[in-house]
Amino acid sequence: MSQTFDVVVAGAGHNSLITAAYLAKAGYEVLVLDARPVAGGGAVTEELTLPGFKFDSCSTGHTLIQPNPVLRDDELGLKRDYGLEYVQPDPIAHVVFPDGESFTHWLDLDRACDEIARFSQRDADAYRRNLDEFAQIRAPLGRYRFNPIGYAPPLDELLSDKPRWLRRIAMTAWDVVRHEYEDPHVQAYILWQAFQTAQAIDSPGSGLLAYSIVAGRQAQSWTLPLGGSGELAHALVRCLEDKGATIVCGKRVVELVIEDGRCSGVVTEDGERYLARRAVVSTIHVKQLVEMAPSEAWGDDFLYGIDTFDAGMSSFAQYYATTEAPQFVAPGGTQTAVSAGVVGWPEDVLAAGRDVREGRLLHARWMLVATPTLVDPDRAPEGHHTVKLLTMCPWDPGEGPEQWETLKQEVAEENYQALLRAAPNMTRDTILSEYVKSPVDIEHHNEHMWHGTIHGGDRSYANDGLRRPAPGWAQHRMPIAGLYQTGATTHPGGSITGGPGRNCAVVLLDDLGHDPQEVMAGAAASRA
Repeated sequence: MSQTFDVVVAGAGHNSLITAAYLAKAGYEVLVLDARPVAGGGAVTEELTLPGFKFDSCSTGHTLIQPNPVLRDDELGLKRDYGLEYVQPDPIAHVVFPDGESFTHWLDLDRACDEIARFSQRDADAYRRNLDEFAQIRAPLGRYRFNPIGYAPPLDELLSDKPRWLRRIAMTAWDVVRHEYEDPHVQAYILWQAFQTAQAIDSPGSGLLAYSIVAGRQAQSWTLPLGGSGELAHALVRCLEDKGATIVCGKRVVELVIEDGRCSGVVTEDGERYLARRAVVSTIHVKQLVEMAPSEAWGDDFLYGIDTFDAGMSSFAQYYATTEAPQFVAPGGTQTAVSAGVVGWPEDVLAAGRDVREGRLLHARWMLVATPTLVDPDRAPEGHHTVKLLTMCPWDPGEGPEQWETLKQEVAEENYQALLRAAPNMTRDTILSEYVKSPVDIEHHNEHMWHGTIHGGDRSYANDGLRRPAPGWAQHRMPIAGLYQTGATTHPGGSITGGPGRNCAVVLLDDLGHDPQEVMAGAAASRA
């Protein structure tokens, strides 16, 4: 049995939902399929422990999507018509260092700089200067990220009149930080932020992260959607349904239909065929996508590009339903923060990234602790909280990924002890329930997170821009005619940015004969 639509979308992550929404806005009959029981991919909120405790199972912060025109200009009406609301927590973050010192990052710039000045006035001055200098490239950087490759000049061309930035975008985050800041506490905090995209701080091309992450936080905090990360997906689903699209969950795509050299549909695990008159859009991880059609359909160059595509660092997550929010040690008392963490000294963070890439454990040298219920209490029963711990780890810790079945409780306990040292009130008495996910569990939970990587792949020089996901195929058009790729394996990469989704829509609308800007900025079209 088969059904036919104008466009079939394989995967319902936030990027593919965005692509689908723009196509539906243009009037096309769109079908979205997803293997999981709910739409959203990495932007989902679920009761992972006890009833009433709503956890963001993957993404929590939505800072990076705010400058995307999909939200900045509300092109799909997600905020205006479909109830999407955001909050900007203050403080932005609070981090505890190995010597028991801590740093609280405030939204007010003067207050933030006063906090930095506790460690170094020179570093406080450097922080202000770096924010001012980053503001000069915010517009060209946004133009690069929120346009498909080839639809805007390359980043080095956009920055050609700012030569110091040509150096910075080629440097490592560690080189930037040690050049700009002198105090190890300040250095460690900036590196804690830069490492949040799971890119090693000594990888070429990571230097921009030492500026862009903290600048985004200083401008908009760790922006959270009220109700949970899944509210972005819910708004997109409501938008799609209003525009006549069909969304079917619990349908795992296992094969691409190839007819006369063109992708004309997909086959699901239950044998159903879903055919597409115009195009197929995939957000399946590219490492899995190439297994869904014969190798000769892809070509040797593309297969080489995917074979050498770096999947990046795997992640490890712990979820706690608690009776209290973590009270982190702070000068003269304690401090709560939606976004908090534990970090080692700069050399520890440097070594941690190298160790994870070589199959060794992180040992709590970097940890993110999210407590969104501090500003969004409806995510838990009254007076209670959700606490999520996130760290990096190797997919294979030495004796195969199956070792995680026994190793994960040991790693979880080590991370918990690090949390307890930083927030002594987080005793076992305050924890009602715990849920732990190793990288194997993360992949099982969502197949797009190949090998437990939550950012779609490394974003260092070899895997970025026109080389993502493979050199020659960075414009979302795949080697098989009629097949388009979006999601975190495409430009500009992972995290909740919506960039891959909107960029793919631009290319596909263009190929279908539309002016993408007219579709995106204009009112919804009648059904095509």
